[in-house]
Amino acid sequence: MKKILFIAAAAIVAFSACNNGGIPKGSPKTDLDTLSYELGVANSQGVKMYLANQLGVDTAYMDEFYKGFAAAAQAGDDKKLAAYYAGIQIGQQIGTQVFSAANSELFGQDSTKTINLQQLVAGFIEGTKGEPIVPIETIRTELNKRVDAYKDQYLSKTFGDNKKKSEEFIAKKAKEEGIQKLSGGTLYKVLTEGNGPKPAANAKVQVIYEGKTIDGTVFDSSEKNNSGKPTEILLNQVIPAWQQALTLMPEGSEWELYVPYDQAYGNRDMGQIKPYSALIFKIKLVKAASEVTMQGR
Repeated sequence: MKKILFIAAAAIVAFSACNNGGIPKGSPKTDLDTLSYELGVANSQGVKMYLANQLGVDTAYMDEFYKGFAAAAQAGDDKKLAAYYAGIQIGQQIGTQVFSAANSELFGQDSTKTINLQQLVAGFIEGTKGEPIVPIETIRTELNKRVDAYKDQYLSKTFGDNKKKSEEFIAKKAKEEGIQKLSGGTLYKVLTEGNGPKPAANAKVQVIYEGKTIDGTVFDSSEKNNSGKPTEILLNQVIPAWQQALTLMPEGSEWELYVPYDQAYGNRDMGQIKPYSALIFKIKLVKAASEVTMQGR
């Protein structure tokens, strides 16, 4: 199962400037202000390369870019104007796409709440300058946590029952005979113990698997996606439960996993898999180190 990561916005886009046309300064006062600012910084990474390589902007004129990215216009031949109008172009893209997407991701259908646009703009500009008041290393570890905290506030209202059922399922399963527990909270039962090597954390492996929701609905399997043949996966691209379990499984082993939602897809809506869903996987490790590229997920 491929891990699907939340990405609030692409790294090459910006938000439009504040209403008075000035350049705001980073000064987050609340947690939501800080989230907004960090989102701006996160989106600023790589923008200079994008401007130079994709739009032909001379980055010596970045101050003009900062001034111009809040309005809309066509870029001219003048390098200074080109930088200004590049800001306009990117600001227009963000104003219609990323801002609304971020609000939808954080607050769902609650139109009474919004991120702080001024702080997001400030974060973007100061991040592009390489002068964010919140270090980018901190943002990389904290931003997704902040996003999830805000999402939980509205998702818990809609999917609270699913969350409760998932927690009760894991708690009950943990009491059954033969069930063991991984450090991340995933439960497992050994169906077959292999005697081959164990995969490295970044290995490419071959598995045969089946995934079910706790009501028994099969949502994914090797049979469905690869005609029953082993499916090749990269361990650093799958959900946490798979990453941890597979690195502990000797080649030839078959385990059944009982996965808490925070070790699977968390609060993300994956269609058949609703937010806060505990999941069941049966996994057989066919090859601990695959040397071929196979059709599959």
